[in-house]
Formats: sequence, structure tokens, C-alpha cells
Amino acid sequence: MNTPTTTTAAPSREILVEPKNGFAMLGLNFLLFLMSAGLFIGSAATWPERGRPDILHVTMTILALLMFLPSVFLLGGYFTLQPNLARVLILFGAYKGTVRSSGFFWANPFYTKFMRMSLRAYNLNSEKLKVNDKHGNPIEIAAVVVWRVADTAQAKFDVADVNRYVEIQCESAIRHLASSYAYDLGETTDSKDELTLRGGGEAISAALLGELQIRLAKAGVAADEARISHLAYAPEIAEAMLRRQQAQAVVSARRIIVQNAVSMVEMALTELSARKVVQLDDERRAAMVSNLLVVLCGESNASPVINTGTLYN
Repeated sequence: MNTPTTTTAAPSREILVEPKNGFAMLGLNFLLFLMSAGLFIGSAATWPERGRPDILHVTMTILALLMFLPSVFLLGGYFTLQPNLARVLILFGAYKGTVRSSGFFWANPFYTKFMRMSLRAYNLNSEKLKVNDKHGNPIEIAAVVVWRVADTAQAKFDVADVNRYVEIQCESAIRHLASSYAYDLGETTDSKDELTLRGGGEAISAALLGELQIRLAKAGVAADEARISHLAYAPEIAEAMLRRQQAQAVVSARRIIVQNAVSMVEMALTELSARKVVQLDDERRAAMVSNLLVVLCGESNASPVINTGTLYN
């Protein structure tokens, strides 16, 4: 049984070419014009009024035409390039090379030189995308990507529209990034050291940039920088997530307060025993611990109460 095979076209590769200096060719072009004009004028001035012209006049006329026609042909080969611009040269459908140097040049007039491409950096500010993070929570995410054309041949011949290609691949990379990481640390987070979208910082930016470089390399595009510009929970769960974050913050704060309060109570009891300020039995020790924890962990200021008796009366 024959299995169908798929063939993938080899990626195009940029070929750098150095065209001829435009000013030198302009001088040659001007010289051809002068010579052809001189021959025409000389031939016309000595052309016989009657009779057939001799071989000299015919030769001068033919030479004038042979110089005039190339001089007109050469006029179609001049072009200029500004910095960070390139010209893709095509001769009868075949790619012949790319000019990246800036200046005034001349090339074969039959080249399709109007295929100019910009090598400058572009900013792509993606739209806010609604996706699910690693744990299925709907979030909104957007990113800013700085990109430029690195290989003019690939950008021109391997994709239909390089700008549209970059937009679609950036959106796909952002969606994949959002689904690979959790929005923030929470109860469903596997590890406290797990990388998250909210707290990842440079690591998340590096992950996005790496994926973009792989995706855009097929079109001869280089991604220079990528950063998340917008990150938030989707509106339908934003309020619930905010309450959860507030509750987690309160629990974390209480945990720290209790830990420090226990340390202070332990230190107070140790100092009292070491200095022999007062001898406490288990009941009095428990009462002191309870009172100190109330004072240290309470949200409002404690009101002192003077006890004129004892714990046993």
C-alpha cells in the first residue's frame, strides 16, 4: 500500500549583492549621450544634399543609434536606498539577490527593483486576548513585541504577507504561553516556586521571546523583545478572585503575627524565669500566655485590668 508523501519547499535564503555605483554609471551614461549626440550632429552637418550618402555617413548614423539606445536603456537602472531599507532584485521571476547598502546605485534595468522592504524595527501591540491559564481560569492577556525583517528572501517569498504572519503567530504564541502557566500562586498551584504569569517577570518574557523567535524564523523575521503589557482575570471572575486574594493576604498576615507573638511570649517567660522575677506554676503560666497572646494578636488596643486578688480566690 502506497502512503502519500508530502514535500516541503526549502526555505529561501538571502543573497547579498553589491550593485554598481550610481554616480559612475551616470557619468558613463552622460558620456554615451554626448557621443551619440556628437555623431548625429556631425553626420547631419556633412550629409550630402543630393545623391546617395557615402559609407562614412551611414556608419556615423548607425554608431550614433547604437550609443543612443543603450544610454536610454541605462536610465532605467538607477535607484536609491535609505538606511535600513533593502531592495529585492528579481530577473524574469528568478531571485537574484538583495541590496542592503544605502546610497545611489545602478543595476540591471530588467531587475524588478520596486520590491523594496524595510529593515527597521516594528512594534506590535497585540489585542487583549481572553484565554484560560494552566488551571482553567479565564484571564485577559496582551503583549508588546518588537520585530524586524532579518532575511528579506524568506520574508518576501516564503509567506504571503509578513505583517499578517507576524500578527497571527504572536497571537498564537501568547495564547500558548497563557495556557502553559498559572496566573498566580493559589491553592491549585503545584509548588510555591512555580513560575506564574503574574510573578514570573523576566522569565515569562524570556519564554515568550523564545517561542516567538522559533515561530517567526520561518518567515525570516527576528523577534528582538517581547513583554506582557496587560494581564488580568476575566471580568466574570475578577471580583471572586479579588476576594480570594484578600483572604489569602489576611491569612498570611495573621500567620506572621501569630508566629512573632509566640516568639515574644516564649522570650518573656524565659526572661522572667531566668531573672527570677516571679515563680509561675502551670496555671499562672497558661494565664500569662493567654493574656499576652490576646494583647499581641488582637486588632484593637488592650484595656488593662488591675487584679487585686489572686487566681485562686
